[in-house]
Amino acid sequence: EVQLQASGGGLVQVGGSLRLSCKTSGFTFDDYFIGWFRQAPGKEREGVSYISGGSTYYIESVKGRFFTSDNAKNTVYLQMNSLKPEDTAVYYCAAGPLGSYFSVEGMDYWGKGTLVTVSS
Repeated sequence: EVQLQASGGGLVQVGGSLRLSCKTSGFTFDDYFIGWFRQAPGKEREGVSYISGGSTYYIESVKGRFFTSDNAKNTVYLQMNSLKPEDTAVYYCAAGPLGSYFSVEGMDYWGKGTLVTVSS
């Protein structure tokens, strides 16, 4: 059974940091890339970052503040620094097959989200 378990969300003040974890199982880790998405209230789910074969990608609004890494086995991390109120959202991790497009539609497997709330 494929599982992705995101954890580490919480309430943090502006400028604070959080580290999210995504533990995966049930599929061959090296055959997929892992993406982080977020969905704020009333907004569409958006891709934030992904890691694939050690390479990473970030959307412009989080560059220099968020950092994605993995343990080369089954867990991916999203280190979030200098958090802003606009980072408030439910964060999801998802797995997409190598070569597929980094989008909601391109991912095969999803975990349940973890809520990040940044208070001002």
